[in-house]
Amino acid sequence: MNQYDEPTLAELQEIVARYPQPRSALLPMLHLLQSVEGRVTSQGIEVCAQILGLSAADVSGVATFYTMYKRRPVGDYHVGVCTNTLCAVMGGDVIFERLKDHLDVGNDETTPNDGAGDGAGKSITLEHLECNAACDYAPVMMVNWEFMDNMTPQSATDLVDDLRAGKSVRSTRGPQICTWREAERVLAGFPDDLADEGPAGGPATLVGLQIARENGWKAPDTGRESGAQEQSRKPTSGKGSRVAAAEVSDSSRAESDAKLGESPTDVKGGKDR
Repeated sequence: MNQYDEPTLAELQEIVARYPQPRSALLPMLHLLQSVEGRVTSQGIEVCAQILGLSAADVSGVATFYTMYKRRPVGDYHVGVCTNTLCAVMGGDVIFERLKDHLDVGNDETTPNDGAGDGAGKSITLEHLECNAACDYAPVMMVNWEFMDNMTPQSATDLVDDLRAGKSVRSTRGPQICTWREAERVLAGFPDDLADEGPAGGPATLVGLQIARENGWKAPDTGRESGAQEQSRKPTSGKGSRVAAAEVSDSSRAESDAKLGESPTDVKGGKDR
């Protein structure tokens, strides 16, 4: 573990201390190492394995399973273009092709850094992404996992040009864009105090709520409370209340199991017939 300095090793141990089971710390540990090295290296896999008492194969399996962990160096900014169905229909495929031509890179490739000392010449890693759960703002891009909504080929090229020039760029629904390594440190659980900067939900997300309020629509009142709802109105302090809450949960589960057992699909035409 000598390849890492003492502050990094101390922060890895700090992450482990957050969890009752040490191996639960692996995901944020990998993000921290990416903030230090720009990717998950073989040395990073080994240090995580040693700290957590796992095999290198276990750690490598996690690092290669989740797409947010990179085995190749990532640039100053990770730019992702959603190419899933709705974004593709709305222009995501065109945006991705435009950026590949504009940056002269392929998928999961990084532009060169020209080494400019004035903050310009930043490098960009371009990647097509699966659904980012922001279909109401399609086509969507992400920069270091921050949303850039309602993009066009022109706004996309303007965005990457600003990033490469070292200009300040703000997310559509979030804070000012930081570097990829800074973002990875946040994902490791070390806040940058920017969580409340920028709006969390935009008009497209809230339009359904607005329509409901204008029309006075509310969820139907069934006239009955579930055991959990009834229990929620009772005092919740003390050991007795915790036991009562557990009993309610067990009762609800038992009722669900009983109904499942009586389901016609289990008697006629079901897979267990």
